[in-house]
Amino acid sequence: MAKRNLKLLITSLLLGVAMILGGCQSMSSQPDASLYQQLGEREGIANVVEDLLYLIVEDDRINQQFKGMDVAQFHHNLTDQLCELSGGPCTYTGREMRELHADMAITDTQFNALAENLILAMEQNDIPTGAQNRLIKQLLPLYPDIRNL
Repeated sequence: MAKRNLKLLITSLLLGVAMILGGCQSMSSQPDASLYQQLGEREGIANVVEDLLYLIVEDDRINQQFKGMDVAQFHHNLTDQLCELSGGPCTYTGREMRELHADMAITDTQFNALAENLILAMEQNDIPTGAQNRLIKQLLPLYPDIRNL
């Protein structure tokens, strides 16, 4: 239990530092096309999302939030979103983050759990640490809409 708490603390601290550093950058920073390539292009991103889905199912901190979702649609939308954010040729056509998460009451613990699982999924797919950090930086501006702050 102590190891899990330490891991959660480290994840929270890393996300907090990333949010602070991300706040120093323009919220409209342009994606870097090389990030898309480092993520393995659309196929690599789809593999990361697939592994993320397996991690979500196994994670009691967040799996209830995803109960009853259309897994194929979630996979498609998240793949498109990560593809677009990473500078790829995809277009995310899903709902806006604030609308999508409006009634979910997502906690910081749940948000951090999903971020932790995304990092694990990227590690499982041998995504370089620098590319992981750059993708997380692209996702940080979505935090207020996901948490509905």
